[in-house]
Amino acid sequence: MRVLIVEDEVRLADALSQIMSEQKYAVDTVYNGTDGLDYGLGGQYDVIVLDVMLPGKDGFAVVRALREAQVATPVLLLTAKDETTDKVAGLDCGADDYMTKPFAPEELLARIRALSRRQGEVALEKLQFDDLTLNLSTYALERAGRSVHLGFKEFEVLRILMLNPSKVVPKEELITKVWGMESGAEDNNVEAYISFLRKKFFFLGSRVGIGTVRKVGYRLEAEDDS
Repeated sequence: MRVLIVEDEVRLADALSQIMSEQKYAVDTVYNGTDGLDYGLGGQYDVIVLDVMLPGKDGFAVVRALREAQVATPVLLLTAKDETTDKVAGLDCGADDYMTKPFAPEELLARIRALSRRQGEVALEKLQFDDLTLNLSTYALERAGRSVHLGFKEFEVLRILMLNPSKVVPKEELITKVWGMESGAEDNNVEAYISFLRKKFFFLGSRVGIGTVRKVGYRLEAEDDS
């Protein structure tokens, strides 16, 4: 599962990130509403955990902008307030759930799991492209009874490619979603992981390849049987 945390209390944000990482979730963390909106618009997240009181844009404005942009990712709002009017405002602007601080980590994780099940994509356990299957639970790439384990970044790159089987995925998009907007990763980082994946496709005897569209990005391709 991939989660975005938008929380300006740095210690709390980092603690939440640690808790979710221990659950094997892929986590991005930002500390203001402007970055939260940018990440929410540009990333493929299963759940967004969003504080209400944020610098830049408040949580209500972020949710409203996401919904106006047709981003349907479930949003869990966090706030220090416990007023019914705030809860109603949050739900009315497009949030899916609401928690008041302080809260138990176990409840937060339970609510994230419940929200993720509302997303059809998250309910999937595997992604398929031609003769290759990507197991979303075990990070295994499978073909014809054989499998190979993928590292985290290999898994994320391939997951994005499989979720976009009919389009070219730009290198910039892969860098943003896999390494993060402020990571300093460059094209050669992406190229290295594309190479790793191609070797694993070959190891499995797959007819799937990763095509390069020069100066643009990559897409999955399958050899024609004929």
